[in-house]
Amino acid sequence: MHKKVALAALLSLPLALLPGAPLHGDLAAADRAPAAAAPVVVPLRHPVADITPKAREVERLAEQVVLQKNLPGLAMAIVQNGRVVSMRTFGVTEVGSNQPVTSDTVFRLASLSKAFAATISAQLVAEDAMSWDAPIINQLPAFKLRDYAGAQKVSVRDILSHRVGLARNTFDRDLERDSPYELLAERLSDAPMACTPGDCYAYQNIAFSLIGDMVFADTGDFYSHQVEKRIFHPLGMYNSTYGREALEASASWARPHVRRGSGWAAERPKENYYRVPPAAGVNASIHDMSQWLIAQMGHRPDVLPPALLNEIHTPQVNTPGELNGSPWRRERLLNAYYAMGWRVYDYSGHTLIFHGGAVRGYRALIGFLPDEDVGIVVLWNSESAAPSGLLPSLMDRVTGMPPRDWLGVADPESGEEAHD
Repeated sequence: MHKKVALAALLSLPLALLPGAPLHGDLAAADRAPAAAAPVVVPLRHPVADITPKAREVERLAEQVVLQKNLPGLAMAIVQNGRVVSMRTFGVTEVGSNQPVTSDTVFRLASLSKAFAATISAQLVAEDAMSWDAPIINQLPAFKLRDYAGAQKVSVRDILSHRVGLARNTFDRDLERDSPYELLAERLSDAPMACTPGDCYAYQNIAFSLIGDMVFADTGDFYSHQVEKRIFHPLGMYNSTYGREALEASASWARPHVRRGSGWAAERPKENYYRVPPAAGVNASIHDMSQWLIAQMGHRPDVLPPALLNEIHTPQVNTPGELNGSPWRRERLLNAYYAMGWRVYDYSGHTLIFHGGAVRGYRALIGFLPDEDVGIVVLWNSESAAPSGLLPSLMDRVTGMPPRDWLGVADPESGEEAHD
């Protein structure tokens, strides 16, 4: 059984007592793979009643946000107790077309990709092919930082929890200017440091993607192929791929949309963040992501055992900056941490495992309440922030929080009024 009790308890611990914590605070549909195995129902600490009626309310909100915000397309899945209670798609793959978004339409996941990197790392650790805490220079002897001594101690755990010591988003702008990953990884040796490695949190994409190099060093195989073999195929994620070429070869795929005047314009997906597959390289459909969510919630122990999930969901470092930003974070979050490839929030007294993602023309989010065994994933092909409110809309309903309009849309059946 996935140790949800232990995870919830961790949220109340001082940072210094968290496992692996630093000493200081936070400075193609026609060729489907075989069907996935039936989910296993995991006993709950705080079981909740069937949420299907609440899911229908959130479906209605999703439809309204697409219509009222004039969004190109959106896909959403809600799961409970190892089963999909809602899977809805809205809109089109490209403005001006009549091709609808379906459950097999592929979107870019952006930073939701990071959880796949953490998961495959945990699989390799379980096989003794990788270590959480051994220095990565044992496998990557060319790795260097400006802090030479600190670089000798950087571990897989540090990389996956963004504690490499570099300044936030180091070299992301260079990546966006089409600099190759290999050159940027080499330039980490001269990048400004924010702290001694292991002592602070600062979100990364280039440094995070060193995990791909580690997987190759430990398996002799390409990172993307290992994820396909170990995760996509066993979970029945038959539309999931890596890279722009694979996205554009999909039978149905959502084009990215950027704002153009008062509307949206489609464009070709940018290649840059595909160059860092562990950080932002996955493409997937909402069908696939529902299976991924079920597995992360503990219902596919044949692929992701409880001990593995406990490792990657355990908080590693405090991230108080996450308490700001969107209204639901400001109003609902009491504490925020980064685990490995996942964020862990205290959502008004309830543990929430979460991650968001954004690249040009796409947005995505995934989150679940492990104690209540309820989760949601939303994918959309535009840069609107509005659909982000679907997650707290569901979480509030599940946890019994007072009603709050997180979306700014009019729900014709609830009497809520829209606002901007």
